[in-house]
Amino acid sequence: MSFALSLALTQVARYLGVKLGLVDEPGGRRQHQGRVVRMGALPLWGAFTATALLAQKMPVERLDPNEIIRLTGLLLGGTFIFIAGLLDDRFELSSLQQYIAQIIAAAIGVIFLIFIERFNNPLTGETTAPWPYFVTVTISLFWLGLMMNTLNFLDGVDGLAGGVTLIASILLFVHTLREGQLSVSLLPLALIGTILAFLIFNWHPAKIFMGSGAVYVGYTVGALSIIGGAKMATILLVMGLPLLDVAWQVAHRLSEGKNPLIGDRGHTHFRLIDAGVSPRWIALGYCLFCAAFGLLALITTSRQFKLVAIVVMVILVFIGFALVARLPNAKRKKEADSGT
Repeated sequence: MSFALSLALTQVARYLGVKLGLVDEPGGRRQHQGRVVRMGALPLWGAFTATALLAQKMPVERLDPNEIIRLTGLLLGGTFIFIAGLLDDRFELSSLQQYIAQIIAAAIGVIFLIFIERFNNPLTGETTAPWPYFVTVTISLFWLGLMMNTLNFLDGVDGLAGGVTLIASILLFVHTLREGQLSVSLLPLALIGTILAFLIFNWHPAKIFMGSGAVYVGYTVGALSIIGGAKMATILLVMGLPLLDVAWQVAHRLSEGKNPLIGDRGHTHFRLIDAGVSPRWIALGYCLFCAAFGLLALITTSRQFKLVAIVVMVILVFIGFALVARLPNAKRKKEADSGT
């Protein structure tokens, strides 16, 4: 159902986007060809929300007495950020207005029990006692905000944000299924179908952009990782590359006295594009990297092994960042060679 709805709503979004003028022209951070509709939030929100609601009618065992409460928070928070995203797509809200909307969406999730209240110590294997409520709220708001902005910044290459979301969704589905959380597993499964259909039109050359839909799927993945009880180390292994890229760019912008929350072409995927690498290879490379470390998270239950894997991943990623930073800008080189 999610796949079919996403297919249908993507066509509706492409039609409405043209009628409403919600299209991206080439230029600035965007180096695509032609006018492309940026109304991907509609099929992503519509297909996932409708399927998640229908899934509640399926005769599966529900182990968590608070599951419906958390589902309500997932859908209400997602709907709020979806509406705010549509306003941003139409009126181009300021960065402050966007972040206020993200905080409100995250707060809705926390109010409906989507929060992180403890973690497993990878060195001792012990689970901490529940944190004070203030700490729980702060960490949970930070996590949901981080996921929203990570997917938003990642949405700079056709199929990239969608591909990474697909990998994360598959991991969450397998994790919840293996833990016996059959009712919860239906949620990432619905997201898998939604993203798969959307990628048919979002893969290079894209016929539709995610637009504010990237923030929406960021909220959804972040919330599902909490609802599904996925360990943070597991999610960090899957999302490590895009998360570290965000951290790298924020630090770089701060060092240059720039606003760290305003995007530019300093992200790794933009640097690769500027160096002449095909968008398809960039998206595929990111997905394979995320999938490889996600698979490590699935095949081992050792917390120490996951910690070592995270350290190895961080080292590999920063080596990659250093190498990418040295790549020549193909466009500038071409202009210099032609004397323009």
